[in-house]
Amino acid sequence: MGYHTFDAARADKLEETAWRYRFLSAEELLWALSPSPEHAVADLGSGTGFYTDDVAPHASEVYAVDVQEAMHEYYREKGVPANVELVTTDIEELPFENGSLDAAFSTMTYHEFASDDAFAAIHRVLGPTGRLAIVDWTATGTGENGPPLDERYTVGAAADSLRDHGFAIEHEISRPETFLLVATIE
Repeated sequence: MGYHTFDAARADKLEETAWRYRFLSAEELLWALSPSPEHAVADLGSGTGFYTDDVAPHASEVYAVDVQEAMHEYYREKGVPANVELVTTDIEELPFENGSLDAAFSTMTYHEFASDDAFAAIHRVLGPTGRLAIVDWTATGTGENGPPLDERYTVGAAADSLRDHGFAIEHEISRPETFLLVATIE
């Protein structure tokens, strides 16, 4: 599979509310993630913080993790909530203590980091009741939005990869352009 990283020069596109919520609403993300006011949550591939902002009011602390410092610069200019910390790193190198996160989520970035090392890092940082919500472009989509079809995964392939790395799948669904997975630590 490819490693398609969204072009930071096009960051404004990530703030188009109607377009973003067409593929994943804030309500659906909050349902999948089930954050609580005591939770520490990581947004894996946070970009401009569009979905980070939706989760922040529902968690104690949120880590906006992105590999591109340019995305964090955009987020800073937009305004970062007080309980959000920006973390610039690859998913494979998450700098959090073992079991320190209650939840993590990825919106339209799974295809960018899907690897054994990334899954191991996510598993390591999630606590024993940790929850992982993933929404990404599906390989069965049209390819009109998101990365090229050959860089995408099906919901089944993504679920199998997570199972292989110690996650239990609680919910999986394939939609016309995206899939949604909710997983917990086994």
